[in-house]
Amino acid sequence: MSARRGLVPGLVKGMATTARTMVRHAHTAEYPDVRPELPPRSRGVIALLEENCTSCMLCARECPDWCIYIDAHKETVPATTPGGRDRQRNVLDRFAIDFSLCMYCGICIEVCPFDALFWSPQFEYAEFDIHDLLHEKDRLGGWMESVPPPPALDLAAADPAEIVAQRAPARPARAAGAGERPERPARARRQTPPTPVEGPAGEAGS
Repeated sequence: MSARRGLVPGLVKGMATTARTMVRHAHTAEYPDVRPELPPRSRGVIALLEENCTSCMLCARECPDWCIYIDAHKETVPATTPGGRDRQRNVLDRFAIDFSLCMYCGICIEVCPFDALFWSPQFEYAEFDIHDLLHEKDRLGGWMESVPPPPALDLAAADPAEIVAQRAPARPARAAGAGERPERPARARRQTPPTPVEGPAGEAGS
C-alpha cells in the first residue's frame, strides 16, 4: 500500500509537468538560415594576426597538446643610419594549428606577448576528414574578420601598475656622499720593543 501511495503522487507530478510543457510555445533555432547570437567570449576558433607574430615560439612551447607548428627564418635588416649596425628579424614561414588535437584551453592566446592570437566565435570549420582540420596561417588569418572588438574599459577599475609607476613623482637625486659611511681614522699601530737576543754565555746581546 505504501508503494502505491508513493507512486500516485509521482505520476500526477509527471503528468502535470507534461501538461505545462505542451501548452508552451516551442522555440526552434532555424539554423543555418538564422545564425545564433553567440556571447563575445565564445571559444570558437583561434585566429592569427600574422603581422604581429614574431615567431618567438612561446605559444608552441606552452601548448599542452603540441598542436601548433611554426616555421620561420631570419633576415638581415640593413642599418637605417650611417655607421649603424645591421639587425636580424624573424620572418614567419608557417603557422598551423591542428584543431583535431586542440583542447581550446586558450593558453596560447594568453601567453602571446605581441597579441597575435585571438578567439573568434566562428565554429563552422568542420571537415569530413580529420586530416583537414590542420589549418594553415592563411585560413587562420581569414578568421580575424570575425573577431569581436575588445570590451570597453571599466571606468571604475584601478589603473594598471605600469601607469601608476609612470605617474609616480621622480625620486630626488641623492647628494654626493649621502648615505655613505664616514671613513674611520686609521689606528696607530702599537710598536713593541725588540726582544733581547741572548749570547752564548747567557748575556744579553746589544
